[in-house]
Amino acid sequence: MLTLTTRQSVHHLPSSLPRVLLLPIIATKRFLSYTAKTSSLSLTTPITTRKLLLFPSPNFNNLQKRSLHLAPPFLLDDYTPRYLQLSEVDAAKKRSQAYAHLAKCNLCPRKCGVNRFEKTGWCLIGEKAKVNVIAPHFGEEPCIQGHHGSGSVFFSMCNLRCVFCQNHDISHQRNGMDLTPEELGDWYMKLQEVGNVHNINLITPEHVVPQVALSILHARSQGLRIPIIYNTSSYDSLESLALLDGLVDIYLPDFKVWEPSTSKRLLKADDYAATARESIKAMYAQVGDLCFTGDGIAKSGVLVRHLVMPGLEEEGAKIMRWLAEEVSRDVFVNIMEQYRPSAHVGKVQTRRKTHGGEEEAEGDKKEERRYAEINRAVKGEEVESVRQAAERAGLWRFCDPPRHDGFNI
Repeated sequence: MLTLTTRQSVHHLPSSLPRVLLLPIIATKRFLSYTAKTSSLSLTTPITTRKLLLFPSPNFNNLQKRSLHLAPPFLLDDYTPRYLQLSEVDAAKKRSQAYAHLAKCNLCPRKCGVNRFEKTGWCLIGEKAKVNVIAPHFGEEPCIQGHHGSGSVFFSMCNLRCVFCQNHDISHQRNGMDLTPEELGDWYMKLQEVGNVHNINLITPEHVVPQVALSILHARSQGLRIPIIYNTSSYDSLESLALLDGLVDIYLPDFKVWEPSTSKRLLKADDYAATARESIKAMYAQVGDLCFTGDGIAKSGVLVRHLVMPGLEEEGAKIMRWLAEEVSRDVFVNIMEQYRPSAHVGKVQTRRKTHGGEEEAEGDKKEERRYAEINRAVKGEEVESVRQAAERAGLWRFCDPPRHDGFNI
């Protein structure tokens, strides 16, 4: 016999209480109020009676509503990372493929084809990965960072040259320490054992995928047991993503812009949008929709980010429509509003061409700012415009601030 009183804390409930009772009790603890006649509840009481006692309401239809904002298809009882499910034969094949990619690099659409054991290509990174920061990180989505943080690994350099890059001091500069795949994998273990992080979050790893694959396999042999997040700009090749299949649990692609002319000017890659569409489809085919365990932490699936930029809300709307129509209406989306002028945006234009083709000296012209069209903060109505477009397209799973004291799952 279980007895609940108005003064009894939900946290003191016996651990043997079935989960189906614990969740609605916790979710409605502030509404528990029993008279002397209804102050006891038997575990053998029929489910319907328990619902009536826990959710007193004259309308029985209201009793069928969920107390948690999480549909069953996206709730996991438990989760085992994909890399732990690889056979030793498949792991050996991954290692061989990783070395082959380094010998003739085809990791992104640039297709440099260089032997990275001898020289570097567009990304300026060779055999070893250059890492800028390794630490628990609390600046990610709540379902990613949780209470203990996300074990973030910030790689130096990038295969894009975004003029507005929010991490330009990392992605545009070759700062940091050179690590072998084994040394990198050892850092994953430190994040897990010392940092007690929820996951390993690989940030801007598109150009070091072979090193990442080898590091995951090394850490697996050392006892790694938390999910791997691939945090990417979406400028990946299908060959690169095939190497990651079976190693990555969560893909975190950022779909930046839609028009080739925009990506050519701002990202220095006119094929960006076509590549991003191809990459995100491949990611989704591997891991599907974003799913969580009962603690609200994401364990597997795709979470698409879109940074809303000044004057480019229509491109954001096209991205949202494409996600709903070509990927899934259940895809989890984070529409971000934290754009700020950074990197090369807003810098003074030092020289410019005249109509005759000659360059003016700095003192002969008025001061101009580079990329002036995005040299401002994004407006609230621009962000709202993209959000409304996403909802009209049928998307419904958004990374919104929670309306309760828990995570937004």
